[in-house]
Amino acid sequence: MFEPPSLVFVAAGVAVFAAAVLPRLLSRAPVSMPMVFLAAGAVTFALLGSLPDPDPIAHREFTTHLTEVCVIISLMGAGLALDRPLGWRRWATTWRMLGIVMPLSILGLTVLGLWVLGLGLAAALLVGAALAPTDPVLASEVRVGEPADSEEEAGREDEVRFGLTSEAGLNDGLAFPFVYLAIAMSVVGTSPAAWFPSWFAIDVLWRIGAGVLMGWGTGRLLAVVFFSSKLRRIRLAEHSEGFVALAATFLAYGATEMVEGYGFVAVFVCAVTIRAAERTHGYHRVLHSYVEQLERLMTVIILVLLGGAIARGLLSGLGWAEVLVAVAFLVVVRPLAGWAALAGGRAGPRDRVAIAFFGVRGIGSLYYLAYALGEGDFGDQTDELWAIVGLVVTGSIVLHGVTTAPVMNTLDSLRRREAARRFGDPDQAPNTPV
Repeated sequence: MFEPPSLVFVAAGVAVFAAAVLPRLLSRAPVSMPMVFLAAGAVTFALLGSLPDPDPIAHREFTTHLTEVCVIISLMGAGLALDRPLGWRRWATTWRMLGIVMPLSILGLTVLGLWVLGLGLAAALLVGAALAPTDPVLASEVRVGEPADSEEEAGREDEVRFGLTSEAGLNDGLAFPFVYLAIAMSVVGTSPAAWFPSWFAIDVLWRIGAGVLMGWGTGRLLAVVFFSSKLRRIRLAEHSEGFVALAATFLAYGATEMVEGYGFVAVFVCAVTIRAAERTHGYHRVLHSYVEQLERLMTVIILVLLGGAIARGLLSGLGWAEVLVAVAFLVVVRPLAGWAALAGGRAGPRDRVAIAFFGVRGIGSLYYLAYALGEGDFGDQTDELWAIVGLVVTGSIVLHGVTTAPVMNTLDSLRRREAARRFGDPDQAPNTPV
């Protein structure tokens, strides 16, 4: 008879190997890596009753910190991968997604939570704030690829991948004011006089400002160490030390959290600042590769545990109302908000549909919910809130996992065809709108 520790080591080895192989095997299939590991976790915990219960409610602090680390690592990877220099026009798609789509998504979910689910205002707002951001972790299949290391390769990101990557990089932090608003309402009540002054001054102005400034400052300092330090021995770009990306992530996040800023914002800003210092240096690929591998491993762990929690009853008690809200958000609210926000923008009509549709929900939503439930007072709605958020995340993993490869492969094919027609050169395809 096999001993449990032996089975755990074998399972861990298989999971790690699969995390390396599956993205390549499934690149053109209507199945994603998150789908596979979510299903594997559900089956494993359903069949092996002796395994500990991966209940995020019972293990809230562990859930909070595990998802927190995964998200900040993913944010560093997203920032390092972006080739396009920061700018108002160049990032127009991003600003539209942040300024229009996210608030509309929060509003839509809050209304659905109030009218369809019968939640209180604070709980409904929490659901909206937790689920509104596009997730930088599970959106990896619609993110930009490796950083460019030459002028010829730079600036060739298509609008879909760039828009979703930059949106995911920033909105995971910019949803935090709404999470804090839900927490404040749950504690002091819904009267604006009770929460607005401190919320606007601290949770909006100070925390966002601190996140941006601390991220920029940390990024500038690290860029000097990486690329232009007078002490050649610590000029890390010449030594290809990839794990330093983890140091940058934790430094930016920890320092910002110490001054009560938004660490999520700081990590992404730090990564973009490092990238801007030497935009085509090959060291960016080294840093990005390390972060991407670590992110993938952590994603596997979280998805297996989420699948196990579902198998052990996380979604029990759901009814047609919750299913209706989940479907409405994934296929109506987010797509319509995205479609409206991108009208007249840089994206072509098909790109516009794809950006609007691929608002992937995932690890960030789990973090926000776990964090808020530990800080606020949402009464006896904990199980219901975890069920609806878990359902939307699971639905997103399945819906977007099935559609990502076919849609993105079709768009890439259309870009090559359009580039050949317009420029006589299919190699111009990456940034050709369709």
